[in-house]
Amino acid sequence: MSEQSRRPRKPAKPYRRPQKDPVRMLAFEALRAVDERDAYANLVLPPLLRKAREKEGPEKFDARDAALATELVYGTLRRQGTYDAVIAACVDRPLREVDPPVLDVLSLGVHQLLGTRIPTHAAVSASVELARVVLGDGRAKFVNAVLRKVAQDDLDGWLEKVAPPYADDPEEHLAVVHSHPRWVVSALWDSLGGPRAGIEDLLEADNERPEVTLVARPGRATTEELLREEAAVEGRWSPYAVRLTEGGEPGLIEAVREGRAGVQDEGSQLVALALAAAPIDGPDEKWLDGCAGPGGKAALLGALAAERGATLLASEKQPHRAGLVAKALAGNPGPYQVIAADGTRPPWRPGTFDRVLMDVPCTGLGALRRRPEARWRRRPQDLESFAPLQRSLLRTALDSVRVGGVVGYATCSPHLAETRAVVSDVLKQYPDAELIDARPLLPGVPALGDGPDVQLWPHMHGTDAMYLALIRRTG
Repeated sequence: MSEQSRRPRKPAKPYRRPQKDPVRMLAFEALRAVDERDAYANLVLPPLLRKAREKEGPEKFDARDAALATELVYGTLRRQGTYDAVIAACVDRPLREVDPPVLDVLSLGVHQLLGTRIPTHAAVSASVELARVVLGDGRAKFVNAVLRKVAQDDLDGWLEKVAPPYADDPEEHLAVVHSHPRWVVSALWDSLGGPRAGIEDLLEADNERPEVTLVARPGRATTEELLREEAAVEGRWSPYAVRLTEGGEPGLIEAVREGRAGVQDEGSQLVALALAAAPIDGPDEKWLDGCAGPGGKAALLGALAAERGATLLASEKQPHRAGLVAKALAGNPGPYQVIAADGTRPPWRPGTFDRVLMDVPCTGLGALRRRPEARWRRRPQDLESFAPLQRSLLRTALDSVRVGGVVGYATCSPHLAETRAVVSDVLKQYPDAELIDARPLLPGVPALGDGPDVQLWPHMHGTDAMYLALIRRTG
């Protein structure tokens, strides 16, 4: 018998069951829903968090758990482009050949390593443990190997390796460093104009977590009531806005639960307020919101109309979204009506309304702070599908307003193909319509450009990148 065969064998390591980390499990579940079902994180995450809080035992969430899970989900989605570039440099195959669940676990791990203060050893071990639970031991070893490579440098060091120099390719450099698709960087830069500093400020603002902004609906709630909430401060521009500087759960606020207040970005509020303040000739009795879903602007317009004795008609094509509009308007102090109707084939007669808001469907590139996953879903060809609808809806709005009345064309996108190009093209067909200067109708708001239309920006105004053009029918 050989010497080697007489040596006692080392006892095999006992199998250890992987330990579930409820915070990272929830974050992984949210990312899978975003990836598999094209869900939006802002719709997926709240019910997952609510369910986790209702659990008893060790998996029950507290406020710190919820905050960490939220940061992991949104941080990973916002920085997905950057993290993909880092991961690609650490694997021996194209990213498209890495299974999506594996890539989600890796991205969560990379965010913990490069985007948070979680210690390196904790970020790696927690990610590998998650991989053991959701992927199995074999693929957990792959996750471990990749994350150990990532951990060898910090974010700045990795960006130097994976982003091309700005001098060689400015748009690709910005795309990798600030985690936006190249075509989005190009489009935003065209819309914004100006030097490199401006576009970098905008891209950085897109990657910041936005504050929760509330609206006190006139005649139903007051800002004073909302300011009694914890960490609540006045809005920057809208007299009805209140910001929750530490996040929080709006659904726990009494006025929000009762529908007297709502969650609404300040840019969205400003669009409604500007239309309501625009000077018109003649009566001011009939208002239309022609693309009313999900109902935030309609609720504010309805309350403003009620103060003047005017009636609001809120129209929304999709019946389920019309239901959301009805819910938002329930309890409005004045008369209103909600209908499900196609705005391109309206059931009302031409020239019926004194004021018309048409907040058209769009790519949503102005709300990337709130829906970071949208930047990865949208494609340049999406603009082609929206263009005919946007022009048709603006024509409907101009046909629906009476002579002397005003139309507000709005969109949550700063892309020139969805803003000025639409307005310019349609106005060529309406010689009896003219743009009016919207800037004086947003008092106190700085940096509104040369007019007469208005483009808001996250980095300048702290709002979504809402666009507004006001048009008066003159004959």
